[in-house]
Amino acid sequence: MMISTRGRYALRVVTDLAVHNDGNFVPMKDIAKRQNLSLGYVARIIPLLSKGGIVEGSSGKGGGYRMARDPKSCTAKEILDLTDENLTPVTCLESGSAPCAMSAKCLTLPVWKGLDKVVKDYLSNITIQDIIDRKVGV
Repeated sequence: MMISTRGRYALRVVTDLAVHNDGNFVPMKDIAKRQNLSLGYVARIIPLLSKGGIVEGSSGKGGGYRMARDPKSCTAKEILDLTDENLTPVTCLESGSAPCAMSAKCLTLPVWKGLDKVVKDYLSNITIQDIIDRKVGV
C-alpha cells in the first residue's frame, strides 16, 4: 500500500478549501498557488471531489470551488476512496481479486486482515476538521 500523489494532493486540496471556507468560491489557481501544486493537477483532482459531493463549483466571475460538506463530516478515507486509492496491504484482500490458493492455510492472512482493518479504521476516523485542528498523530 502506497498512497499516490493524487490521493495526497486531493487531501491537501480539500483541507485548503476547508481552511478557506468562508462561503465564497475559491479559484483553482488560488488553491494551486497556496498548496504549491500545478494548476493542471488541481484541475484533474477537483472533478473527483465534486462528483463525490465533497466540493461544489461555480463558473464565471467570482466562481471557483468551496466545501459542499462540513469538514467535521468528511473523512480522509472518503477523499482517498474518491481518488481510487488502493488501501489494501496485500493483493489477496483486494475486492474482486482471484481467490488465493493458499488462503485456507495461510498463517499470515490474519496479519494482513488486521492491518487492512487498522488502516481503514484509522483513516475513517480522521476528519478534515481534525487535520485542520492538528488532532492527528501517533
